[in-house]
Amino acid sequence: MGADVLSATDSAREIVSRDVTVALQDRSCVDTVTCSDSTSRRQHILTVGLEDWFQVGAFQQLINHEQWYRFETRLERSTRATLDLLDHHNTKATFFVLGWVAQEVPELVADVATRGHEIASRGFYHRSVRDLSREEFREDLLRTQEALVAATGQRILGYRVAEGWLRPEDLWALDVLAEEGYAYDSSILPLGFRFRSEPWRRFVHAHETPVGALQEVPPSSVRIAGCNLPISGGNWFRQIPHTLLKHLVRRWDHRCEHPLVTYFHTWELDPEQPRISAVDRLNRVRHYRNLDKMRWVLAEHLSRYRFGTVAESLGLEIERVDDAKRVCQWTATIGGGLAPLDPRPSTPALRSLSSLSPGPSALATPVSIVIPCYNEESTLPYLARTLERLEFELQGVGCEPQFVFVDDRSSDATWDTMQAVFGARSNVRLVRHEQNAGVSAAIRTGIANADHEIVCSMDCDCSYDPLELTRMIPLLTDGVDLVTASPYHPQGHVKNVPGWRLLLSRGLSTLYRLVLPQKLHTWTSCFRVYRKSAVKDLLLRENGFLGTAELVGRLSQAGGQIVEYPATLEVRIFGESKMKTCRTIVGHLWLIMRLLRERQPHPQLTERSVDGAGMAASDGNHRCGSHV
Repeated sequence: MGADVLSATDSAREIVSRDVTVALQDRSCVDTVTCSDSTSRRQHILTVGLEDWFQVGAFQQLINHEQWYRFETRLERSTRATLDLLDHHNTKATFFVLGWVAQEVPELVADVATRGHEIASRGFYHRSVRDLSREEFREDLLRTQEALVAATGQRILGYRVAEGWLRPEDLWALDVLAEEGYAYDSSILPLGFRFRSEPWRRFVHAHETPVGALQEVPPSSVRIAGCNLPISGGNWFRQIPHTLLKHLVRRWDHRCEHPLVTYFHTWELDPEQPRISAVDRLNRVRHYRNLDKMRWVLAEHLSRYRFGTVAESLGLEIERVDDAKRVCQWTATIGGGLAPLDPRPSTPALRSLSSLSPGPSALATPVSIVIPCYNEESTLPYLARTLERLEFELQGVGCEPQFVFVDDRSSDATWDTMQAVFGARSNVRLVRHEQNAGVSAAIRTGIANADHEIVCSMDCDCSYDPLELTRMIPLLTDGVDLVTASPYHPQGHVKNVPGWRLLLSRGLSTLYRLVLPQKLHTWTSCFRVYRKSAVKDLLLRENGFLGTAELVGRLSQAGGQIVEYPATLEVRIFGESKMKTCRTIVGHLWLIMRLLRERQPHPQLTERSVDGAGMAASDGNHRCGSHV
């Protein structure tokens, strides 16, 4: 999209002084006309996407909705800023709201409606219709309507797709909307040469469906050199030079008989939102560029032009529903039943996890979880929300966790942040190295300070999903000394990790397999479950990243039993990796040579792994509460 913006802007600069001519096509004929002058204070349409900063298309390859609970929610502050801005300019807007938002913070959505704004649907999660079947789309509509009606007590009239604009081949979604009783849609944005043969798609129009007409309210665009350039807000407000944008909007207002349809997102009024380091350059520009510009651009437009809601523009009345539950039940009935709402607590609900948790139990299995940290100041708040969910999930399967944080003498404010975030918790122990020693040394320090026989270690950046510990811990059955996550296992996965890094890692793993008794697929993971008595006395020379491989190698040579758990490795979201790639590769080669010289046969060892159902290759009880 960034490339589209730049190329379209360059073309527009050359002909910005030309008259704006729009192509209007009726269903029965095709005419090209010039829009007539209109009143400069006539009313246009303002729409707002109500979603949090991490629930966006720019991050969809990195963050899925199952991970939303990990992130700091800034939804309320950005929404309040939006409402205050609109109140200041005495403007009402249509808010397209995610069903997830309405489920998690219904009081916020209710406040938006109470202030006189229209509430419309944006789907439950931030998904494209291209990822859904016809019936899945229908179910998503119904589930979202249930949440929105419950939050506002109002009938929902409109819809806008959350991810990607509708293409010609996606128009089946409009038939489903009409079938479900929606009055209008706002999901078509004729971008570039899309819908070139149907120029009337650029303006508010009636779309005929088998069950009747559905009003389509597309965000506005201007045609320049045969190419449609959006001028309707959001990313375009931030990327297009303001002088050019102001000129095009003014011409629309004075010369076009159709209302200007604009949009923006609540998170665009929050320039201080966290920065995702893993996002690629194009999406970094798309999401973060000129966030500080958005407020004053909107203020200028709101002071210069009159805006209102979609429903008001179309002459639709928003009906009050006194009994939201009755309408929800009616909606479920006509739709054949709704999918149950996700019972797991999400981001805002984490505030109350402690009240939902079953709490400590005399029958629970005690587990220590070691988390090495080095310069992770920006990651710790993200980690805190993840660990709160992990504690909840572990207690649900019969484990009682203790968390041991080891600060490897960070040079930033990691130690102070660690104390502020975790220091007051009774099941947390904070340890600090006197000098930087390396990640493996930090893990061993954590194991030494752990109170329990079952000890887990995990990365501070959550590059492995910590919730997988609920499945890994039960694999530490009698006779097993170590369970290790294995993304390179045939049933494991890797996401968003550079190809060159994968090639090097797989190559090193192959060399370790050739040298050591147990034929594991992954040797360098820090995400593990240890039997403390089996590893605490191992003599290790490496303290950094090499130490994670050396520990498994020494345990294998000593006759220890190791189980692999197929897991998913993802790129870290915040901060940068501390690994020095070239130095680490050379170090691994030297370590392999040293292990080869010291190799001893262990005929009693057999390879043990986890099958597709997540069970170990041995029998045993797989409840946390049954292991010591």
